[in-house]
Amino acid sequence: MRDAWLDLVQGGCCVGCGHPGRSLCRTCRDALPDVARAVRPTPCPDGLAPCLAAGEYADLLRALVVAHKERSVYALVDPLAHCLATALEPVVATGATGPATTVLVPVPSTPSVVRARGHDPVLRMARLASRRLRRRTGAAVEVHRLLVQRLPVADQAGLGSAERARNRDGSMAVRASARARLAARRTPVTVVLVDDVLTTGTTAREAQRALEEGGVPVRAVAVVAATRRRRAPRPGPA
Repeated sequence: MRDAWLDLVQGGCCVGCGHPGRSLCRTCRDALPDVARAVRPTPCPDGLAPCLAAGEYADLLRALVVAHKERSVYALVDPLAHCLATALEPVVATGATGPATTVLVPVPSTPSVVRARGHDPVLRMARLASRRLRRRTGAAVEVHRLLVQRLPVADQAGLGSAERARNRDGSMAVRASARARLAARRTPVTVVLVDDVLTTGTTAREAQRALEEGGVPVRAVAVVAATRRRRAPRPGPA
């Protein structure tokens, strides 16, 4: 009855299969991944922290990310937070028995992009994922906006790994006030970068660089989905 009402009144349908009704039908929701997997971009930026994802950036996960981020389908933040929490759980669980707090640091978007979209999708997912993890594991999990975009960056769609690295180089910085508040607590923390998609790893590596140069070590990178290279990179000059 709920699906029929949503279809009739709002013209809603599942972003995964197109079934009339809610933004994600029960069948597609049951198909969401529930086990984290270790992933690595190819080629991988030097020094990138270990990376975890809920699944591949394709099919259902791709549809969820795009609809939430680009079309502001806010109802999808819940299943996306489920996937992000799935990717995070191995990192959070290992620290659940000790006094350390797991600090999730969302990779930031530029203010202009946030205004254009009307929301910050990664921040929304991180906050909900942290609540899920606190309930699920009993661990202390918090979200801190430690990073800020200090330089404009071009749209990375269509750029190769080297071009993305040049585009992102030096683009992020640590918020001094947020870092000071975190340091003033004088309690152990485990810092994990979170984002929606891992592609070439250049964005995550730039965020990691900014944090580590600011004295904040990064334990891991967790994302909803990671792309998979479908063909080998072209060989360089001899």
